[in-house]
Amino acid sequence: MNCKFFISLLFIFITFTTFAQKKNEKDPDTLQTGPFVEIKSKRPYDPLAPSRAAFYSAVLPGLGQIYNRSYWKLPLVYGGLGAAGYFYVTNNKEYHNYRDAFKRRRAGYTDDPYYDLNGDGEGPDVTNNGLENGQDYYQGNRDLSLLIFIGVYALQIIDANVDAHLKQFNINKDLTLNPYMEQSTFYGTPDVGLSLTLQF
Repeated sequence: MNCKFFISLLFIFITFTTFAQKKNEKDPDTLQTGPFVEIKSKRPYDPLAPSRAAFYSAVLPGLGQIYNRSYWKLPLVYGGLGAAGYFYVTNNKEYHNYRDAFKRRRAGYTDDPYYDLNGDGEGPDVTNNGLENGQDYYQGNRDLSLLIFIGVYALQIIDANVDAHLKQFNINKDLTLNPYMEQSTFYGTPDVGLSLTLQF
């Protein structure tokens, strides 16, 4: 019996602390949680903010993150795009070098840079089959770099959209925690419970 009484008092105490939030009459966007503490609420809800952030990121990568004030994500966005772009350019250059050498080799020329790599006058150091394998290798890496670039570009657009949604999620005024007591239908004794109410 003492345990149920103690739990009831605990729930009543929690209820008083959760109902302590009230609006300040001077500033309707300010919550007063106690006699001395005031919490300024977030900016008002803007339903177009997520689509605006996604549009900004699509126009210029990282601009949606700046719009959301998530400046710490900019090095990640530009680092990912820069690394993918660098590897794309490097692999594309090597692919064309091997491709041009393979074409000249098939035409009967022996002046490509892969014919005599060590300069001993005996060649070819890289065979036609090796040039073809080099083309395939760098072409695969180039295509993978392009896919990673597109993936990072799309991911930063999605991130800006989701971040703009979550920045407006505010539960300060709509969260209530209420204790309740009800009569048990089986035993005829009072049951103590706790209800959590979210208002959207």
